[in-house]
Amino acid sequence: MIRLHARHNLVDKARGLFFEMQEWRCKPDAESFNALINAHGRAGQWRWAMNLMDDMLRAAIPPSRSTYNNLINACGSSGNWREALKVCKKMTDNGVGPDLVTHNIVLSAYKTGAQYSKALSYFELMKGTNIRPDTTTLNIVIYCLVKLRQHEKAIDLFNSMRDKRAECRPDIVTFTSIIHLYSVCGQIEACAAVFSTMLAEGLKPNVVSYNTLLGAYASHGMSEEALSVFNEIKKSSFRPDVVSYTSLLNAYGRSCHPEKAREVFHMMKKNNLKPNLVSYNALINAYGSNGLLAEAVEVLREMEQDGIHPNVVSICTLLSACGQCGQKVKIDAVLSAAKLRGIELNTIAYNSAIGSYMNLGEEKKAINLYQSMRKKKVKPDSVTYTCVDKWLL
Repeated sequence: MIRLHARHNLVDKARGLFFEMQEWRCKPDAESFNALINAHGRAGQWRWAMNLMDDMLRAAIPPSRSTYNNLINACGSSGNWREALKVCKKMTDNGVGPDLVTHNIVLSAYKTGAQYSKALSYFELMKGTNIRPDTTTLNIVIYCLVKLRQHEKAIDLFNSMRDKRAECRPDIVTFTSIIHLYSVCGQIEACAAVFSTMLAEGLKPNVVSYNTLLGAYASHGMSEEALSVFNEIKKSSFRPDVVSYTSLLNAYGRSCHPEKAREVFHMMKKNNLKPNLVSYNALINAYGSNGLLAEAVEVLREMEQDGIHPNVVSICTLLSACGQCGQKVKIDAVLSAAKLRGIELNTIAYNSAIGSYMNLGEEKKAINLYQSMRKKKVKPDSVTYTCVDKWLL
């Protein structure tokens, strides 16, 4: 029963049975411990998983490789890559050698913890062992290379996987990562080409791969192409999700069609999907970037009524819109609203406000804001200095 509840992610019930079992003087076996550690890991409760390992050792039950892998995964998937490494070291110290699953879990822990360089270093060490990587391993490596902007290396690895003699063939995750890579580089035609190649090689797209291509078109304001991909999702066995709708909304906003962006927003709600922070920010931007400041502010109010708190991206968008619309009073109001809500401005937000003030001839306010930025130890960038230099000149 413990394993059954654990397998269905009913962690509290599984744990309750586990303790009840001991009250009746029934000793749990290794499989019961493993199932419960794994369940807590999937639920993000890594401390519980660690405590269970300690209980296991006190009960003189030797942890297996599966136990260690479950515990490493519990720590790593929660972003605690340092704890994951400690468990990995304890594993080898106790004479239990890592296998391919262990290596992939450690790489994944580095990836989740945004330790991309460490992941690549670990992969180099892994290549010196007799354990050969699989597609999952190489997918993590490609992801890390993309994050580190080592695009050529990522593409080289992808091409080597496509070689007929390669042991590890690219899967849907691999192709999706490469589509994202080309999107980041602004090579939209290449995104479409990779997607077509994926189809030609008999791989069926999932909603993530569709959304990645849709997002690539959206980021460049290619609304017709974005709509085409959106319709393809609807024709497939998948259902457009919040990411799909938000990307289409963003595409319309960037192509100067805020009214269509609002239609997509309503359609999302009509289909029982709850817009998230990114969705609302995209709609604020759709109005704000097209000079419709009042509508953008109204979306901010609607957002808060929906129980979603604005963030610094929301503020940046409104500040930029104020500058475009020549509303210097509104800039003051937006800055006050940010302060009231406890939203700390970042460099981009300060740049938006300083640039807007400068464009409206409010040099004194711009310089005061720049000085405030320095006092709060927010690091200026080249855009900041360009704005301030206008005043100095």
